[in-house]
Amino acid sequence: MPEKRILGINVLDRIKEAGRTQMILSKYATSIKTRLGFHELSEDVCSRNGFVILELTGKKTDWDMLENELNDIGGINIQKMSFDLNK
Repeated sequence: MPEKRILGINVLDRIKEAGRTQMILSKYATSIKTRLGFHELSEDVCSRNGFVILELTGKKTDWDMLENELNDIGGINIQKMSFDLNK
């Protein structure tokens, strides 16, 4: 049954965790159909907290491996949405 998975990633300290997070996202680039990243920015300050939203594509087993590797990073919080496309 076809499924669509969306991951929301809250990077609590972008300066500390962005490098490792980016390495994992690059490793699984073929599993990422859409990627949207944002953080608060003003003239005076750039927020250390950031968000990334991923729309996943491809094999479900790859999605699980991506999520597991991201979960191994301390300092990020992951939320998942799954949609059954047969309904």
